[in-house]
Amino acid sequence: MNENKGKESRQSTPKTSIGAEVVQTSNWKRWLAKKWAFPAMYMAAAAIILALMWVIQDSGKTALDANDLAIDTELQSEMVVGEGNNPEALPVTIEAEKMQWPVQDRNQVEVIMPFYEADASNEEKQAAIIEQEDTLIPSMGIALSRQDGETFDVLAAMSGTVTRAGNVPLVGNLVEITHDNGLVTVYYSLTETAVTKGSEVNQGDVIAKAGRNEIEKNLGVHVHFEVVSEGEPVNPETFIASSVQ
Repeated sequence: MNENKGKESRQSTPKTSIGAEVVQTSNWKRWLAKKWAFPAMYMAAAAIILALMWVIQDSGKTALDANDLAIDTELQSEMVVGEGNNPEALPVTIEAEKMQWPVQDRNQVEVIMPFYEADASNEEKQAAIIEQEDTLIPSMGIALSRQDGETFDVLAAMSGTVTRAGNVPLVGNLVEITHDNGLVTVYYSLTETAVTKGSEVNQGDVIAKAGRNEIEKNLGVHVHFEVVSEGEPVNPETFIASSVQ
């Protein structure tokens, strides 16, 4: 009997490695053994780190905005003081140049041939027709002449660059000026031309004197003045700022 009890006792004792202790598994280890434990811990740690980053970033941004606001206020103050102390610092508005009559004194000349308007009366159309032998040519400009028939200075109606200058059959000496606003002014029936191609002229500069030409020889001494906009001739008087210069 004693031998059997000894055998049962030896059989019921768990086998262990030499020197090792038998330790029961704790609740913490059992929790860690679950599959979702480590992902949950990782997610919690990431959330804490992200929250800390937001707090740090927001506090830094607030400080930066405050500094920026202080700098901008100082600069604005300096700009206001600078403008008050230095009148030259104030913005300057440059008024666009307006077209003027191509003569020194508008009162000394008259329009002896008007611009041909398609919607004008028959009488006005007839007055704007140039007769060249058996050909009738509508006037694409206006002809200016003195009442006494004397010559006079022809001026640049606007500032620009001379893009053509020389003698053209029938119309005589011609000057063409291209302006920054895209308009082109043409002057012919000239004498004593004072500019050449490529010359820069200012508004009011003398470019020639009024003379005669073949196609309008019945008009005597005059200047024929045209304005071209986007490749089409237009009535010069619609671009002239005032009837008196």
